[in-house]
Amino acid sequence: MGAPGQWQVAPDAGRPYGRACAHLDLLEEGRAVPAPPSAGCSGCLPRGLPWIRLRQCVTCGYVGCCDSSRGRHSYAHHVESGHPVAVSLAPDEDWAWCFHDEVFLVRAGRNAADRRPAGHGTDGRPPWE
Repeated sequence: MGAPGQWQVAPDAGRPYGRACAHLDLLEEGRAVPAPPSAGCSGCLPRGLPWIRLRQCVTCGYVGCCDSSRGRHSYAHHVESGHPVAVSLAPDEDWAWCFHDEVFLVRAGRNAADRRPAGHGTDGRPPWE
């Protein structure tokens, strides 16, 4: 297990043979992530739509809403831009998601309970399933 601050693929009981992520370098300690350009979802704000949780693209700083939100703008940004990783901006969550490799990324050395995203069960299924 790595030092706190380093990132790794989260254990996933639904994929017992494990998964890898080719984009962990985007989360390197000390790598500058652009500041969020807004105080909310960049796709929802102009339309006056509500959102549930926010995700920030680690490549460009785009802030979009999660898949549980009506707009699903974080995922839409990934599809449009090809940027692979977004981090959760929720204060009670400390994880990232790699859209390309379809894996949760967590900080190494953290308690397993702290790793799990809100709504993410122990069965290994993502919270939106």
